[in-house]
Amino acid sequence: MKKRFPVIDEEECIACGNCETVCPAVFRLNEVLGYSEVINPYGAPEDDIQVAMEQCPAQCIHWQEEES
Repeated sequence: MKKRFPVIDEEECIACGNCETVCPAVFRLNEVLGYSEVINPYGAPEDDIQVAMEQCPAQCIHWQEEES
C-alpha cells in the first residue's frame, strides 16, 4: 500500500494558519514567505491531517501518493 502525504498549493494558500493550529507537528505558517509549509508530512495520523485539510478555507492542502 502506498503511503500518502499532504502537500500545500503555495499559490492558493492565504496564510491563515488554521492548518498549523490543528496539526502543528505537520504544518507551519511561514510568515516571511506568506504561506504555510509541510514541515513533517508523517508527523501526525492521517485522520488529524485530514481535519487540518478540511479546516483550510482556501482548500489548498491535498494528498499526494509516494512514488514507488
